[in-house]
Amino acid sequence: MGVMIDRTHRELTDGDIAKIGGTYHAWRGDEGDHTGDHTGDHKGRPYQNVAGVCKSATLDEIRAHGYVLTPGRYVGAAEVGEDDEPFEEKMKRLTTALEMQFAESEKLETAIQENLRRLGI
Repeated sequence: MGVMIDRTHRELTDGDIAKIGGTYHAWRGDEGDHTGDHTGDHKGRPYQNVAGVCKSATLDEIRAHGYVLTPGRYVGAAEVGEDDEPFEEKMKRLTTALEMQFAESEKLETAIQENLRRLGI
């Protein structure tokens, strides 16, 4: 959900905001067309917990967690699909990419050192 606008900030799209609003209204049981729910097509469908997205925790669950309201304790994580790429192939691909990044890093470091030398630093 959302789009990374830099390495530490995520911005919600209009569609994301509509999904959040629709999920909220479904949770409340509001009548009407909740087109923004997490399924994308609510239209009066009742609220459902979705791992990694939303959960309507019971008072007993909250009590069991010492009244700590950290969302991760309740929402959990969305299921991640299986990775079909064999380990050996994936490791080879990632190692090759890492070696290329190391080489690029060395080039950049050399260029920075040269620029600093030219500046007399």
